[in-house]
Amino acid sequence: MTGSPTAPDGAPPDAGTRSRRQHLWRGLAGACHPVPGLAVTLVSVILAVGTGLDVAKVGLLGAAVLTGQLSIGWSNDWIDATRDRAVGRPDKPVAAGTVPPVVIAGAASVSLMAAIVLSALLGPAAAVALLIVVVAGWAYNLGLKATIWSGATYLLAFGALPVAPYVALPGQPWPPWWIPITGALIGFGAHFANVLPDLRADAETGVRGLPHRFGPRNGVIVMATALATASVILGVAPATTSTVFALTVSGVGIALAAATAVAAVRAPLSPVAFRLTIVSAILDVTLLIVITA
Repeated sequence: MTGSPTAPDGAPPDAGTRSRRQHLWRGLAGACHPVPGLAVTLVSVILAVGTGLDVAKVGLLGAAVLTGQLSIGWSNDWIDATRDRAVGRPDKPVAAGTVPPVVIAGAASVSLMAAIVLSALLGPAAAVALLIVVVAGWAYNLGLKATIWSGATYLLAFGALPVAPYVALPGQPWPPWWIPITGALIGFGAHFANVLPDLRADAETGVRGLPHRFGPRNGVIVMATALATASVILGVAPATTSTVFALTVSGVGIALAAATAVAAVRAPLSPVAFRLTIVSAILDVTLLIVITA
């Protein structure tokens, strides 16, 4: 027999291998929860630029946040694989069999180590702030998501996140009090927006975090209140803002929170409400930069 062997359909013998690798990479990309992970990274970078960090530190902070978010996203799908299979989640690559558990466990571990190293390079204070975010995310995945303390992880993580760019500056100045408070409220609202579409599936597997205990209708009210309060604080707390600015920011924030609530009520299984909270976060961070510039 001469010539190189081929598959029955005439394809090269490694075509199946390439296809499996492509599926694996696509699965890993989907399993990292790319939309919230990239949104948190973008918000962090925008805030870092606004605080006046130099280019090198902005890049370093962005890399630290991104790897931390990757570790949280991958660990979520790794830890929840059994639960996701039980409720038939074909959109979850590990549960669907696209990504082997050992691979996603390795990816989560490597990205966690990278986040620790990159955070440490920004200095001890910034490292503590950034790693609080990572610890809170992993604690949520490891079990707090099913308890009344689920919201506390978001309050802690998003309250600490905007502190990092400030304490990474020379002299490690602490940000104004309203900056971490605004971040915490946005994170708290995002928690409800993120969980509301999954209430039914979570109930089937015994997950009863804070949003589950409030229920869908009350959860929407809590979510909208948190987002609106964040905008009101952002509008009125800074001493340098005018009355017109305060009224405008507060009004826009309340309107956006109301739109988020309407989206959650009309399409409770849709991610639209969660994506609107991302818009709120980016808008608020942009305003933070304008105020503190």
